Amino acid sequence: MSTVSFSIKDEYVGVITLNRPEAANAFSRQLLADFNQVLEEVEKNETLRAVIITAEGGKAFCAGADLKERATMSQDEVVEAVGEIGKVITRVESLKVPTIAAINGAAFGGGLELSLACDIRIASGNAKMGLTETSLAIIPGAGGTQRLARLIGLAKAKYYILTAKRFDSLEGKEIGLIEEVVPIDDLAQKALEIATQIAKNGPVGVQMAKKAIDQGFDHDLKTGLNIERNCYMNTIPTNDRIEALQAFKEKRQPSFTGK
Repeated sequence: MSTVSFSIKDEYVGVITLNRPEAANAFSRQLLADFNQVLEEVEKNETLRAVIITAEGGKAFCAGADLKERATMSQDEVVEAVGEIGKVITRVESLKVPTIAAINGAAFGGGLELSLACDIRIASGNAKMGLTETSLAIIPGAGGTQRLARLIGLAKAKYYILTAKRFDSLEGKEIGLIEEVVPIDDLAQKALEIATQIAKNGPVGVQMAKKAIDQGFDHDLKTGLNIERNCYMNTIPTNDRIEALQAFKEKRQPSFTGK
């Protein structure tokens, strides 16, 4: 049985599910290999308009690295394993379509780093999270030091990483990391609602908006505005733009095709 599954909801929404609840959905070698296979499937799917990433069970989203497996590794193997986690997480971040992390429980280390690579994060009320690597005498090695600071600011990122503090989903919302906190029984539905709302919008426009935000963020304003203009220009020749204007004129909902 695969440790990562993929399904499609409502035609346009994909759901990636980590399926190793007996090990807190930790990143084993096998899970990473299965995750890469699923991402290849997602990347090839031209119909998808949003992707949800979640996990089986009600206790853990992803506990990060599989520490039992890591204890058997040499130093070189540890470095390689951290690199593989980082590659998978960066691959998630690079998906053209928006991604939603539905955090259904514990998300520590690499598990939280996975959610940082998503565009939107929601969490169940029972979720606990943190970049706790310094308590293990290491540092976040799959993008945590970089992505957390970009999301919540430099000072807060230093506070949470240097103290290895664990925090709940409500605190995560307070610091701007989590967008919605809902009861665990409502988490899947809330994620699907958000994904469906995204999927109703013009697919090219959504992809270009994501690209403009991501690529422009680390540049000065002038460069960012040029990136935005280039992305905007990609929406002009689309059939969807004409359809949106026609639908507005006819007072009906537009029917977008992604072309």
